Amino acid sequence: MKTPRNAVIIGSGNLAEALARAIAASGLELRQLFARNEERARTIASLAGCPRASHPGELCTTADIYLIAVSDAAVGEVARTLPIPATAVVAHTAGSVPLEALPERFPHRAVFYPMQTFTRGRAVDFREIPIFVEAADAEVQAAVEEFAAHLSRTVLQADSARRARVHLAAVFACNFANRMYALGERIVQDAGLDFGILKPLVAETARKACDAASPADVQTGPAARHDTPTLARHEALLAGDPTLQELYKQISQNIWETSRKR
Repeated sequence: MKTPRNAVIIGSGNLAEALARAIAASGLELRQLFARNEERARTIASLAGCPRASHPGELCTTADIYLIAVSDAAVGEVARTLPIPATAVVAHTAGSVPLEALPERFPHRAVFYPMQTFTRGRAVDFREIPIFVEAADAEVQAAVEEFAAHLSRTVLQADSARRARVHLAAVFACNFANRMYALGERIVQDAGLDFGILKPLVAETARKACDAASPADVQTGPAARHDTPTLARHEALLAGDPTLQELYKQISQNIWETSRKR
């Protein structure tokens, strides 16, 4: 199988936007952006400089690869209902959705999962994003990996079980971490301050974790030191919010239990 050189992106979310920009800038050809949301289709196609379509009858049927960048629950339905040619590579981009979510009528089915957080209107360097690939057979695997290598320096094989764990890790490292930032913001706002005072701390914490051999090596704070008086004071400050107080206790206990084993 030849390496895909041209693509259609199906979807209008944050990943679809980032992927469209990356393909357009890579030397590969983005033949079409297909999205039922006409306004978003117009916006993303304009950013990527490619044609757009919003109705199934307008879907380009001559592309080498179709990248389905829709919500996890919609992957199977979109693949079943759109007139995607069975001769093309069809890949979904979801971290926790198995390859088998794509209909068997596509012999060249695959998964193309870029592990990153994407935000509408925010540019990312796709070359730095790891892309995890799974395919129906070795020939399709090699072809999709070569396609991915035009976009990223890091392309890795990952079956559904491995990819699910990667996605879970990403939720902890990204989504949960960001929730902690938001909770920190709420607490400093209660003190009459804004999130800006925490930004240097957030940035240095991320830099240390990235520079270290393991984030566990640079864990600091009262829980890691087992500073029980400080922990008690913090828990008292959270007495008015039992849910947050319990979260504080559980995370602190986990930090202490893992820190003392090192």
